[in-house]
Amino acid sequence: MPFRSGFVCILGRPNAGKSTMLNALVGEKLAIISPKPQTTRNRIQGVVHLPTAKGRDAGQIVLLDTPGVHKPDSSLGRRMMVEVREALEGCDLVLVIMDVTRKFDPRDQFALDLLKQSGTGAFLILNKVDLLRDKSKLLPMIEEYRKLYDFKQVIPISAVKRSGLDVLLKEVISALPRGPAYFPADQVTDQPARFMASEIIREQVLMETEEEIPYATTVVVDTFEEGKKLTRISATIYCERDGQKGILVGKRGQMLKRIGTGARLQIERMLGTKVFLELYVKVQPGWRDSRSFVQELDWRRQLEQLSTSRGSLDEER
Repeated sequence: MPFRSGFVCILGRPNAGKSTMLNALVGEKLAIISPKPQTTRNRIQGVVHLPTAKGRDAGQIVLLDTPGVHKPDSSLGRRMMVEVREALEGCDLVLVIMDVTRKFDPRDQFALDLLKQSGTGAFLILNKVDLLRDKSKLLPMIEEYRKLYDFKQVIPISAVKRSGLDVLLKEVISALPRGPAYFPADQVTDQPARFMASEIIREQVLMETEEEIPYATTVVVDTFEEGKKLTRISATIYCERDGQKGILVGKRGQMLKRIGTGARLQIERMLGTKVFLELYVKVQPGWRDSRSFVQELDWRRQLEQLSTSRGSLDEER
């Protein structure tokens, strides 16, 4: 049986379940999850290795989780949509994920418009079928979606319950071309631990705060010193106003301590070491509308800068 591989973009409106599906398919938590819209801000890559009965890989699916499709109203929003468009470029297949518990709206249409512009073949993934009380509504729903786009397959799933995922993987790998293994068998993502730590901290902010705070914050890891037994991390939570900083710090620092404790425990599980985590909160007025600041948040750019600075230090020595 020929080895098949390819890049598969996950596309959909906010909170359709894209990140939950990515984590379930890969078998590890790569993307943070929250009921709040626009949780995913970056393109996240997850690798699924499909073994044969003899243990060797029969195929490799490189999944590209993308931010929820929306009309951008800030530099951050525009950057998120750039991530979506870049993921669509050159991918072999698109998984358009729809939440069956919500009515089709302009954001869903926007996602389909982007798909049509890409001209890439697509599967329609109907998620959260476990929450659909009247299953007879599923067939009419499928018929309506098929009128909107010529989907190669329509697959109902429940990402949370991990129902229908085996069928999805089987159909996806069958639709991919013959190709090489793009990643070694023990690698499930291209994300560095440094970036994943910043996302875990941001997830804790999302979980612990309400109203505008989650959308007005971002996290930057300032130092990341990984050792065999202890990893030292210093990170800054940026917000836009002094009032938001007060909420993030909390009375006598209790909120920041709660965020830090929750994040530290998750990072320890991810790294397999003890973690010493220092958190700071800084006000950066209007950072979401600052193109330069938003660009600096890109972990790929951060890695380039780290590499450049290390190279300069080596030259000085």
